[in-house]
Amino acid sequence: MRQCIEYAIEHNINIKLQENNVKNQEVSLSTSKNSRLPNLQASASESVGFGRGLTSNNTYANRNTQSTSFSLGSDVPLYTGGQITNQIKQNKLNLQSALADLNKAKENVSMQVASSYLEVIYQKDLVKVAESQLELSRTQEHRIELLFKNGKVAETEWAEAKSHVASDELALTQQQNSAMLALLDLSQLLELPTPDDFDIQQPETYEPASVVLTMPDVIYAEALNIKPQIIAGKLNVQSAERGVRIAQAGHYPSVHFSAGMGSNYYKTSGFKAESFGKQMDDNFNQSLGISLAVPIFNRFATRNAVRQARLQVAAQQLQLEDTQKTLYKEIQQAYYNAIAAQKQCLSSDAALTASQTAFNLMQKKYENGKATATEFQESKTALLKAESTALQARYTFLFRQKILEFYRGTAF
Repeated sequence: MRQCIEYAIEHNINIKLQENNVKNQEVSLSTSKNSRLPNLQASASESVGFGRGLTSNNTYANRNTQSTSFSLGSDVPLYTGGQITNQIKQNKLNLQSALADLNKAKENVSMQVASSYLEVIYQKDLVKVAESQLELSRTQEHRIELLFKNGKVAETEWAEAKSHVASDELALTQQQNSAMLALLDLSQLLELPTPDDFDIQQPETYEPASVVLTMPDVIYAEALNIKPQIIAGKLNVQSAERGVRIAQAGHYPSVHFSAGMGSNYYKTSGFKAESFGKQMDDNFNQSLGISLAVPIFNRFATRNAVRQARLQVAAQQLQLEDTQKTLYKEIQQAYYNAIAAQKQCLSSDAALTASQTAFNLMQKKYENGKATATEFQESKTALLKAESTALQARYTFLFRQKILEFYRGTAF
């Protein structure tokens, strides 16, 4: 089972999507960290003018002009009201939340694989039961055939015995098909291209009566600290709180430092102009500056952004509370399901023991001619039903028990 779960986690498409989301959050975090760095941009422009224009003599004349300019500039945010700092912290929280969602997806796949795995085991055990029933019918059919040939039973009784063999052969074929379909479902969960050459290992047997189930309140107290959906919910609340601080940064002034340099070339038709290189050298300029932007009124955009951010905090808190309540309900339900499954398992084992005893007695009576074939077949059918019920109860309880351990952080 553990190998199946590990393989499914490695190949499951939903998990790969969650892994992609984690990588996306890593990129967002990197982007927010890099926003502290200075930017650098270069620009170049070329323009040509035609037509009449005003001259220095206050007259108009037709002239052509040519202008070329180059510039290189940089800008560094010095203070943004804590916006960049809080964005970095928020993206860190979002990354941790994405990792928790990834772990939740892995848990979901683990539970699905475990359930399917136990279903395969159950169906395989039913195949063994059907095989034993068929073997028993064949043995009885052979015994009655010998009695018929010795003239001790009627031909109708031999024919009835052969019909029971045919019926059990059909039941075995149907059960083998059910086991094959269960194995197919498991292989599809593992994203295997085909179930061919794929099989599973039978687990070790255990005694349900010896299992002591942990109370739901104890499990819930442990689950609150380890379950990924709770961790993700708490991180989402913290991220939303950082969103409030990001929105509040709009109330504060911002300070930026800038630096730049550039040069230009200019030429007018009819006038002598210095060479391109000399003009670029003569017109070379540099600049340094600090700019302060103070928000005064922006149509209440910042105020409403803060309100929306606080509403998001409230929504995430409610979502966390709902997730906690859902978790507690799931644990309670899993606990009482496990209790019921354990009782059913013990009852079905007792019923199986009684059915086996009754069948053994009926088989002896039938072989001694003190019971009819119908009575024998009814007893055999009752034993088959008891065996099937006991197997189903045993694996149901095993799965219920594993679910409780799963909520405590124990892997399947």
